[in-house]
Parts: sequence; C-alpha cells; structure tokens
Amino acid sequence: MGHLSLPSKRNPKQWKLLDLVSAAFFGLVVLFLFLVFTPFGDSLAASGRQALLLSSSDPRQRHRLVELIEAGQHPQPIEACSAEEVDHMPCEDPRRNSQLSREMNFYRERQCPIPDETPLCLIPPPNGYRVPVRWPDSLHKIWHANMPHNKIAERKGHQGWMKEDGEYFIFPGGGTMFPEGAIPYIEKLGQYIPIRNGGLRTALDMGCGFLRFMTNNSSSQVASWGGYLMKEGLLPLSFAPRDSHKSQIQFALERGIPAFVAMLGTRRLPFPAFSFDLVHCSRCLIPFTAYNATYFIEVDRLLRPGGYLVISGPPVQWAKQDKEWADLQGVARSLCYELIAVDGNTVIWKKPSGDSCLPSQNEFGLHLCDESVDPSSAWYYKLEKCVTPQSSIKGKYDVGGIPSWPDRLNKAPARAALMKSGIDLFEADTRRWARRVAYYKNSLNVKLGTPAVRNVMDMNAFFGGFAAALASDPVWVMNVVPARKPITLDVIFDRGLIGVYHDWCEPFSTYPRTYDLIHVSGIESLVKAPGSGKNRCSLVDLMVEMDRILRPEGTVVIRDSPEAIERVARIANAVRWTATIHEKEQESHGSQKILVATKNFWTLTSASH
Repeated sequence: MGHLSLPSKRNPKQWKLLDLVSAAFFGLVVLFLFLVFTPFGDSLAASGRQALLLSSSDPRQRHRLVELIEAGQHPQPIEACSAEEVDHMPCEDPRRNSQLSREMNFYRERQCPIPDETPLCLIPPPNGYRVPVRWPDSLHKIWHANMPHNKIAERKGHQGWMKEDGEYFIFPGGGTMFPEGAIPYIEKLGQYIPIRNGGLRTALDMGCGFLRFMTNNSSSQVASWGGYLMKEGLLPLSFAPRDSHKSQIQFALERGIPAFVAMLGTRRLPFPAFSFDLVHCSRCLIPFTAYNATYFIEVDRLLRPGGYLVISGPPVQWAKQDKEWADLQGVARSLCYELIAVDGNTVIWKKPSGDSCLPSQNEFGLHLCDESVDPSSAWYYKLEKCVTPQSSIKGKYDVGGIPSWPDRLNKAPARAALMKSGIDLFEADTRRWARRVAYYKNSLNVKLGTPAVRNVMDMNAFFGGFAAALASDPVWVMNVVPARKPITLDVIFDRGLIGVYHDWCEPFSTYPRTYDLIHVSGIESLVKAPGSGKNRCSLVDLMVEMDRILRPEGTVVIRDSPEAIERVARIANAVRWTATIHEKEQESHGSQKILVATKNFWTLTSASH
C-alpha cells in the first residue's frame, strides 16, 4: 500500500509544475505577439527610445557614444528622434528661443544649442512621407503628406497662393500682392526693370516675419515670385524666419525653389557686401525706417551699385501709413536712390553707382562707415548704423560693370584678384570641377542632371566651381563658404551664383529633408580649427546634421584623404547610409578618395524593429 500511495502524492506536484512552465511559456509568446502586432508595442519601443535619447544627451555618455561611433565600435545605428521632431531645426527652436528678448526680433534669429545639450538622434520623416514630386512639376504641386500644414492652405486659399487638392498642395501662383498671378506681376516689373537681358542675375526675395505686424492678410507668397522669376534667367534666394504658418520656406524648398531660414533682426544677413542685383519685398512688412533706418542700411549693403530695390505693399501708398511711406521715401532720397516708378502699391528704386551723396545733415543721421568696418563680415555680425561706402571694396562689381549672365559664370571677377594669385586659382578651380563633375556623372553614376536631383548643397564651395559645372543642369546649388575659411563668397555672387556663410560646427538654418544631393570636398577641414588642426566639433555631429537636411533616398558625395574617408564610412553606417568608396579621377593630383552614399528611406516604425 505504501508503494502504491507514493505516485498518488507526487503526481499532483509534477503536473502543477509543468502547468506553470507551460503557462509561463504560452504567456511569453502571447506577450511577444502583442508587442509586435499592436500599437502598444510601438509606444513601448518609443518610450525606450526616448529613454535612450535622454541618456545620450548626458554629456559624458554622449561623448562616449560619439567615440564608439567614430571608432566603428557601435554596431547599432543611431536611434531615431521622436515623431514630434520631424520638422526640428536646432537653431530655430521656438521652445528654446521664446524666453529671449523681443527687441528687434532677437528671439527669432539663430540661437544654437551646444552639442552636449542635444540628443544624438536622427530626424525621422513624417508619417506618410513620399519622395518629393520631381522638378519642374514640383513648382506647381507637392505631396500633402510631406508637410501636412493645413493652416496655411485654409488661410491663404482664397488669395490664390496655395490650395489643398486630394493628395497634393497645389500652387496656382497668386498671392496677396499679385492676385492675378505671379507672371503678370513679373511682367509689370519688366516694364521698369531690365529683367530679360541678362544684366540682372542674383535676386534676394525677402519674406515676412515681424509678428507684431502679422494678420490674416499678411504675406505668404514668399518664393512664388522667386519660383516664376527663375524662368526669366534670374536666380532668386528667398528667406523668411520660422513663422506661424509652418512654414513658407519649407514649402518653397519642397517645391524646388532656393530658400533658407533667416531673420532680419539684430545681425547682418549671412552675405557679403554688394551681392544682389535685385532685392524684392512683397508685403514683407519689414520696418525699413525703424531704428534709424538700420534695415534699409542692411539692404543697401547687400544691393549692388546700379541694382534695383522693389517694395510692394505697406507702406507704399497704403491707407493710414502716410508717415511710414514718407519716411521710406526720405531714406531713399538720403541715399541718392533714383525713383524709377510708383505703380499702385509698388515702388521701384535704382541704387546709384559711385559713393553715396549723403548730405552732411539728414533726418535719419545717416553717415558712411569708416575703414574699420568690414563690409563683408556677416557671420554673427551686428547690424551697423552706417552706410557701406562703395569705395571700401576695390574692383568692378556694379550692375553693368560685371558681365551679363551667362558670360559672368566663367569669367574671373575683379574680387577674385583681391586674393593672392586669385585669378589663376579661379581659372584652375573652374577647370578642375568641370572634370570632376563629369567623372561623378559618367563613372560614379551620381544622379546629377536627372529629375531625381533638384536641390543641391556644396558645403565647402570656395569659388563655386562645383556649382558652375552644374549650370546647365536643372538644379540650384546652395554654395556654403565656411565662416572661418578664406572669404570667397563675394566671388560666388559675382559669377551669378548664390550662397551663404556658415560654421559647420553649428546646424544649418533650414528644415529637415531640404536637399536631394549634398557635396563636400575636404569634410574634415570643416570641423578642425585653422592652424592648430584640432577638432572644434565632432564629425559624428556634422554627419547627423547632414542626415537631417538630406531627403530620404538623397545622395551624399564626399571627397577627402583616404584616412578621412575611412572615418566617414564608419559613421555613414551609424546614420543609416549605404556607402561605397571610389578612387578619384585620374587627372586629379593627391591621394583623395570619394565616398558616394545614399540615405536609406526608413520610418519610425521600421527603425523600431
């Protein structure tokens, strides 16, 4: 009996243990399937991702993570930022800048965090994002899902500027100041300005953004004017701050129109003196005569002698703005601008060639700058209250004094001669980049010259030779001259191209997903201090920023020493690029190599699995 009674006592315990193990295993399987196939799993992954991002923003842990990535010892890609950051611009973050001074709109200018304050993560595309509509169709329509900002369409649809149409935003070409369309407006300007003869090439299109003036009737046609002006052979560059409409500049870039984010506040705009043949303000609402005409003085610094200034909208013959209109005319007279026409609410002036005939006494207290003021310093340079004398820069750079377009593209400008051996350097640079771009297209199969590439950036432009070699392609190039390098941006403008100063240890002033192709020659020089060779910032942070402004499926072309390219290749894996390394073209001297990379099209959902 005792022998028979043992199993009857032990069996219940054995079955109970097996049941527990089986139940636990079954529960784990169910939990796994639940996390994989339900939104709860995505939210849990997102919260874990956010915790990791918070840890990567701790300076010590962040430095360690950067070191591992640079050494190729971090096998996982850099984490994705949260969905709320799809349009994040680090230096134009309203959450950060809202506490700053409102005086002269200082809080709307660039205010950059240091890297230690920034989580190391990759900006994801918005939900439903598609590869942008190809140029030139993009001038008239873009995917709604790429920037689902319905507010601007609701506010501006009645003005003819943009409308929502199914999957697209469409752009009929109207606006507050040209309800009949941008083309008739340009034709009206053409009655007074020689738009079509090649004498005018570079144009600055100033956007709105002075919030204390903003109403539902304010301007939202920034870049519509510029978009149609390109058909006339002019190259416009539109700017506006990050605004409540979220955002004119973002729409312009999605359409393939040259633009960037900037604010005319307390600092000079990032251009050299006498860069633009034409400056245009359509209802931009900039108070040109405020602060002793400081903003008009900045426009005068940027406008070439013999160039044209066009202001449409307030205060030009505007109701209840008689004093503002009178003051505007008074400043123009003090600077000896020639009044070409007043047509309705549009005024056109021509800037004189030769030094300003400022009277010794004028109501705005205007006076010429002395020799200590560098007219072309413009990186975090405070606005001056003095007028830039034309004699402060040697050579011919006035409209009519430089060749017409396209002849000016490959003829060495007078300002190139201000550098030692500048003319020889310019001519050699032009020939070199013609060879290199041909090699990119024919041997490396870079998509330049195809509909896949419209918005292009050259991060280290020098004389703009890379952009000049693309002049016959349907692209526009943002030529960036590093602020710490020899200042050659004036030469770029003199040859009929556009660009800005920038320090690549800071984020660029544009929205995510701006460029189809980014090119850089000598990438390591952008993060090193001139002379000492020490790093001022991290190559990882620079490439994360490049990833932010590059479109999904966009292309990166980097050329540098073999050692630098190896470092870049390691980081390329971490930022989810597919990269290949190539030998340089045979005609080029030195030991450079070329990395060509494609940004993979990933989403938050794919990044979390």
